[in-house]
Amino acid sequence: MRVALAVPCYVDQLRPSAAQATLVLLERLGCDVNLAFDAPCCGQPMSNAGAVAAARGAATTWATSARPFDVVVMPSGSCTHHVRHHLPSLVSGDAGTHAARVTYELCEFLAGPLGMPQLTGRFAHRVAMHLGCHAQRGLRLGGSSELHQPPSGPMHTLLGALDGLTLVPLDRPDECCGFGGSFAIGEPELSVAMGRDRLTDYTTHQAEVLVSSDPSCLLHLEVIASRSAVPLRTMHIAELLEEATR
Repeated sequence: MRVALAVPCYVDQLRPSAAQATLVLLERLGCDVNLAFDAPCCGQPMSNAGAVAAARGAATTWATSARPFDVVVMPSGSCTHHVRHHLPSLVSGDAGTHAARVTYELCEFLAGPLGMPQLTGRFAHRVAMHLGCHAQRGLRLGGSSELHQPPSGPMHTLLGALDGLTLVPLDRPDECCGFGGSFAIGEPELSVAMGRDRLTDYTTHQAEVLVSSDPSCLLHLEVIASRSAVPLRTMHIAELLEEATR
């Protein structure tokens, strides 16, 4: 299958290894990955900050870049949610609607258009899974506690297929990490406190690795863990799957 890889701005600048792992993983699964997607940002940061004109400009550039492709994959649930739910109203004409229709978060793509490949790999560690709020409740890629649903979804299934991997049970499996884009800037003390709560949940259950499909959540928790001397390895889901299936 031929797909375009879209790399969100903060992944490009702060965690390029997640984009590199996504590329390697997709090619390993038989995808012909096109790297010609040429837009730096979907416009979500501007939209969250209320800068509508700037958000519309970035969204228009993003939608124009998506126009030639039938499938666009991103290693970010947050950006995928913004493209799918906000570009149709930010971009004039049908370019925003097209972008919303063809854009998938990585695990969503593997479980959907790619037909959930049978991964063969091993990752012998105790792993805590964090599904970001946009992926959890915006894209509905996981069960939600308020609906009395158990942990589930494509990321849960992909991790569960790896030999040796133990998914640790959490007291609050679908709670926000506290990042929330501009929330972390406007309310830093509360944001950090929420992050520390999540880390306590992971370490209480003896997790060795924290994995997320959203680099923004991962970066937020990684910094707090580092400054709190919490011994927890952080990995994007693409990094973990790529390493496990080598």
